[in-house]
Order: sequence, then structure tokens, then C-alpha cells
Amino acid sequence: MIENYDITIIGGGPVGMFAAFYAGMHNAHTQVIESLSELGGQVNALYPEKTILDIAGVPSIAGKDLIHAQREQLTQFPLTLKTGEAVSNVTPNDTGFLVTTPKGSSQTKAVVVAVGNGAFTPRPLKVPGATELTGQHLFYSVPDLERFRDRRVLIAGGGDAAIDSALMLASVAKSVTLIHRRAQFRGLPHMVDRLHASSVQVVTPYLIKELAATATGEVTVTLKPVGGAGDLLQQVVDDVVVSYGFIADHRALDAWDVDFEQDRHLICVDRQMMTSVPGIYAIGDGATYPGKQPLIAVGYGEAPLAIQAIMDREFPDRRGPIHSTSLTPKQS
Repeated sequence: MIENYDITIIGGGPVGMFAAFYAGMHNAHTQVIESLSELGGQVNALYPEKTILDIAGVPSIAGKDLIHAQREQLTQFPLTLKTGEAVSNVTPNDTGFLVTTPKGSSQTKAVVVAVGNGAFTPRPLKVPGATELTGQHLFYSVPDLERFRDRRVLIAGGGDAAIDSALMLASVAKSVTLIHRRAQFRGLPHMVDRLHASSVQVVTPYLIKELAATATGEVTVTLKPVGGAGDLLQQVVDDVVVSYGFIADHRALDAWDVDFEQDRHLICVDRQMMTSVPGIYAIGDGATYPGKQPLIAVGYGEAPLAIQAIMDREFPDRRGPIHSTSLTPKQS
């Protein structure tokens, strides 16, 4: 027997979780489908120790603590949460959409896509020695700060994630070195200022040329100058963290016939967050429109827009919450 839902949210990261919460405020029969083994998306899987600064009213919060709070928030409503399932297709039909996963199919009136840039894998470091050291001394995220306590760490990358990792590790590691191929960093100006004011040693413009394990369990990192002007450098460290971004897999989204922005493969949406397919909405980092900023705070604002648009379109007879104060909190 096929389950029927008012709203299906594909993606269980922070933005998808907040969309589910807001759907619960509307008493919408809602399911969340997440391909990873637990909710939280990239924040939970890759950056649980990252300090998040763009949550209104919260000066700073670790990624894992944010996800824990959002999980607790979801317990206020009888939502269906499905983890470890990847949506393979969304097919329009007379009553909405048939949502298909390897574990079965369900029927839904509307779909909210909150999958970021799709399924993701870290962009690997392709130099001699990298494969052999991966998982032992070479990492692509910092899931546990204690793993790096009192160790010498070299980080490669120039974006927000690399800077965040460097600043986090500086509080526990014996030393932290950040290398980047350019003198300018791509991170937010405030975070770049914090980096230069910290104890992190910054080395530019260099790239990793080779990694080699030593007999004493250390790693010799050979660095080459970008552009060829300059000498090779060598550093001996305990661990290397590479933050070169992610490779996104959009194959599942490609089958849904929604319009994408060509250059970045983002889903185009209107002011109500609806895609080119009526009834399918997109929010979070995977959605785009003029002026879009890829921030969690922005995604949190997009979630109510999408849910309200769905309720107005599919269930005009239901009166939803005008203010959050209309919600009666769950009693513990």
C-alpha cells in the first residue's frame, strides 16, 4: 500500500529540517527523505565541530549542537523521517507526484528539494602518497577535534571551510599551517581577519606536490610554488586536512525536468521558491535566484516561503500559523 503525504522534503540538512518543522506548524502530513544515515546533511557529516555564526540570536554554535537542537525541534510534530534512502525519481501524476526510492514509492501533493548541490564527495588530493595516507594521516574534514589534539596539522585550501578548520584546530593542535595557492583567500572578510590574527601559520602561494610517510609515523609534505617561481618547501607534520571543496552528483535531479542555471547546476526558482515544474519547490544551497546568498540563514528564510506557497496552492482551506506564537510547544 502506497503512503500518501501532503509534503515530501528531499534532503535532511539544516534547511530541510526547518522546512519540515514549518510544515508541522501547518499540520501538514510530511515526510523527510535523507540519503545519509542520519539527519544533518553536510553540517553533521563533515563539519560537526564547525562554529556557525549566521544563526539569528545565537552568537555562535557548533554544527553538531545546531543539528541536535533542530532534531529536538522536530519532535514537536508527527513527521515521518526516512534516512539512508536516496530519491531516484519524482514522477508527476494526476494527484501530485510519485516519489521513488530503492525502498519503495510514496505519493505526495508537493515536493521540496533541499539537497544542497546534490550528493557530495570531497574533491580528492591527487598527488603521490595521498591514497596511501587517506584515513590515517590525510583527512577531508574535521569530524572530531580531539583526534588532532597536540598534533601538528597542515591544512590545504583557501575557502571558508579551510579557514574554519584552521581556526578550530588552532585551539587544540600543537601547530596549524594553512597553505593556499593564492595570497588572497576566498573566505568571508571577518574570518580572513581572524585567521591573520591567529596563531595559524599561513603559507602562500603554494600547493601540495607530494606526501610521504616517515618511519616514525609522521608525514613529510613537499610544497611547490604556484607559477614555478621559488623553491620547493618541506614540512613535517602529523596530519594533513584537505579542503578543496566537493564534487556534486546531480544525476537524480537531472531526471526531474526542472530548469537549472547552466554554469553552477543550481535549480532556478521563483519568489515562492517554486521550480519550473508546478508543485516542486527548491530551497537552500541548491536553489538560485537573483541576489541569492548561500547561507544557512537564507535557507531558513526560504523554507517558510516554500511551505506557505504549498499550503496556499494545495490546501487553500487550511489556515496556517501567521506568527510562531500561534504554535503550542510540546510539553515535556
